Amino acid sequence: MKILITSSLYPTPLAPKVVGGAETFVRRLAETLIGQNDSVEVIRAASSSNQQTETCNGIDVHSAPVHNIYFPFDKQHSSPVRGIWHAIEDWQQTSELVAARIKAFKPDLMHSNNLSGLTTAVWRTAAEHGIPVLHTLHDYYLTCPRCSRFSDGHACESSCMSCQLLTFRRRGATQHLSAVVGVSQRILDIHTQLGLFDQTPLKMVIRNASTADVGNAETVMTGGTVTFGFIGRLTEEKGIYNLVRAIATIPPDRVRLVIAGHTTESQQTQIKALAPAARIEFLGFVHPKRFYEQVNVVVVPSVWEDPSPLVVADAQAACKPLLGTPYGGIQEAIKPGLTGWLTSPDPASIAKNILAIIEKPQQIAEMSERLKSGVDKWAFDDVVAGYRNVYDELTRGRGTLRA
Repeated sequence: MKILITSSLYPTPLAPKVVGGAETFVRRLAETLIGQNDSVEVIRAASSSNQQTETCNGIDVHSAPVHNIYFPFDKQHSSPVRGIWHAIEDWQQTSELVAARIKAFKPDLMHSNNLSGLTTAVWRTAAEHGIPVLHTLHDYYLTCPRCSRFSDGHACESSCMSCQLLTFRRRGATQHLSAVVGVSQRILDIHTQLGLFDQTPLKMVIRNASTADVGNAETVMTGGTVTFGFIGRLTEEKGIYNLVRAIATIPPDRVRLVIAGHTTESQQTQIKALAPAARIEFLGFVHPKRFYEQVNVVVVPSVWEDPSPLVVADAQAACKPLLGTPYGGIQEAIKPGLTGWLTSPDPASIAKNILAIIEKPQQIAEMSERLKSGVDKWAFDDVVAGYRNVYDELTRGRGTLRA
């Protein structure tokens, strides 16, 4: 099968930028398909002027010119400038590069992912050439210019007028889709409840699975101290500050917090100030395996509708129980009492749950053993098989609605 994949970012040696889990997923999927004797080409948004085609692990990666006032994932710009960028983004109609690659590569279908810089013009162009289009929802680009539906410290329950105006044409462009996949039921439900994908014949959920070597070694508790770990972006919506405030209320001889991810000196100073007596260790940006081998429990304290964070999949692959909040795809991946615990995102609730875990540390070992047993195993091969089924259905021309 010939598959044309599009993604805002696709890390290669000449353009290695990674912002989140979506581009990691896309590259792993593309390379797995190649390994299964499919033909794959990738189109990403250019990150510089005159970016040339690059071949990476047998896949031709083309960079589409960004017809806007700056490149996506560029430095932070002022609100008025960002508003202009999104207004331009929302009105683009065609993609010359997609049209050219369809004529040259002759794909059986197009699988689109994150759209910043590429825009929904890739859908319209493919549809006009008679190519079925599958889109995977990794974020909220179609309903929110920031892609997060998070504002003023809270997850958005409705779309504000600004978001509605700046995503008007994006929402309408879903008429060109043959199928849509949500990486969680929650992200799919949020979009369908807002009226998107009414005309899309095929709708389904395929959860993320781990894409990294995370190991599965047991972490010994030294002196009865339980080590909790956070890995990811240290931003408000990820809930890191609520977690630190919770840790600050617990005796430091009973709990240790390990934080992995890019941090600045000012961030570290701010976090230490929130919990001056706590035992907190900053690992910086490290290989995931190094993080997981140091922790007993992984905490995912997000306060936004996090679609399907890869940390959840990685933690379960590493056989580490999860303490997570009931947002986005997090709650769908945790079986309370069996593979982890759910908590409200406020510091008091997080602290209460951490104390309960500390009081019964045998639960950690029991959950780890359950995860090792494979009872709840969801591997990347399962993800690929799920997409393969969608590909097959699209190329057979089926249009059955799936809930």
